[in-house]
Amino acid sequence: MIDKFISTPAEALADVPDGATVMIGGFANARMPAELIDELIAPGAKHLTVVNNNAGNADAGLAALIGALRVRKIICSFPRQTDSWHFDKAFRAGELELELVPQGTLAERIRAAGAGIGGFYTPTAYGTRLAEGRETRRIDDRDYVLESPIHADYALIKADRADRWGNLTYRMTARNFGPIMAAAAKCTVVQVRETVTLGELDPESVVTPGIFVKRVVRIAPLRRAA
Repeated sequence: MIDKFISTPAEALADVPDGATVMIGGFANARMPAELIDELIAPGAKHLTVVNNNAGNADAGLAALIGALRVRKIICSFPRQTDSWHFDKAFRAGELELELVPQGTLAERIRAAGAGIGGFYTPTAYGTRLAEGRETRRIDDRDYVLESPIHADYALIKADRADRWGNLTYRMTARNFGPIMAAAAKCTVVQVRETVTLGELDPESVVTPGIFVKRVVRIAPLRRAA
């Protein structure tokens, strides 16, 4: 019987090794899998390569992971803002390597990995420092840069509902990077608001099919005080 439900975040992430490449979903703090990131910090996996849209905010989530010096390299499109002090400190100290990727290119590189595409040409970044050392090609009177797919060992994402086969639904734009990261990783771990029985999810509403998901953890949302 296929049952991908895992009791705790600690159990779901117990096998993450040093040096793993980990994709983390979310758009800044929007639908970031915070509880999974907390457990990633707890066991002490080190020298991680993290793929995310940004480089963390304030002192929680991805920022805390960077602050704990667990991240060797980050691949992202938006590393700095006013509260990115953990990234700033680690980067300026030479403790963190940055690969800066335009946001659309980042999304497409992740999607390409899940789709089995070996590379693609994009005009974005042509003629800039981001294109230095990369293969370029002129197509129909326009210049393009060859980009490679980004694969990961693990993807940590947040969804809304899941059944025991790992089929996922999301809430509106909260899906952001989740679906493409799930397809690009060897092991996708998902935290969800609610788990349901088989057949309860409308097949037309399923965004991420269970074939891309290995582990699902239910984490009830915090109740706000009245």
